[in-house]
Amino acid sequence: MNSEIAIFLDHVWVKYDHRIVLENISLKVSSREIVSIVGPNGGGKTTLLNTILGFKEPFKGKVSVFGVRPQDIEKNGMIGYLPQTSPHDIQFPVRVFDVVAMSRYGRKSFLGRLNGEDRDLIVDSLKKVEMADFQSHHFGSLSGGQKQRVLIARALALRPKILILDEPSTGLDSVAQDQFYQILQKLRVDEKLTILMVSHDIGVVSGIVDQIACLNKQIHFHGNPKEGIPSEALIEVFGRNVQFVLHDKNCETCEKGL
Repeated sequence: MNSEIAIFLDHVWVKYDHRIVLENISLKVSSREIVSIVGPNGGGKTTLLNTILGFKEPFKGKVSVFGVRPQDIEKNGMIGYLPQTSPHDIQFPVRVFDVVAMSRYGRKSFLGRLNGEDRDLIVDSLKKVEMADFQSHHFGSLSGGQKQRVLIARALALRPKILILDEPSTGLDSVAQDQFYQILQKLRVDEKLTILMVSHDIGVVSGIVDQIACLNKQIHFHGNPKEGIPSEALIEVFGRNVQFVLHDKNCETCEKGL
């Protein structure tokens, strides 16, 4: 694994309206890793992403992305971001091609037009997520898994080094989830991407990520989930009624619980 540090948080504290949401967060993500942040609702997962993206500044500690403050790199395409979506997002009649093109328009001056390079990047990004044949389809007509692939393509059209995804598999059935995660793993290798994602399903992501961070205001565990997550950390994050199935193609399905 590449030892270059892509994302680094050093004793970070974040608050909203005088209430501390993240407490003493230290996190290191190496280049080309896939890392998942898991934890309960309200545990600070989305706030952590917003802090890494530069949307929220900590009142203590430091954050860097490839050694640069997030606020200084936000607009240059280094990070591709897929926010949490709902089934009602982007229901207007827009083509798949145009959804991906939105990221390229963000780099244009007012009333700027797409050029040949832009169009090639859009089509190439759709090919990478196996959606090039759907570029003329209406986005709203796609399945949930297909929509998520198109939104990944929109992020890829920026040529990012990092993909940040907030609950990307929400609403997908098990088959669509598996296909989606396979694409992420392929993109990590082919595009040399670092991938950081929030997930509610610790069992599913534990089988595909390099590292997992269990977050509930603080990080209670950060490491390789295949080597085992301490029961004390799971109790701190999820409470005592925890049970999950670890899906690992290298072994039989393993069920763990507290």
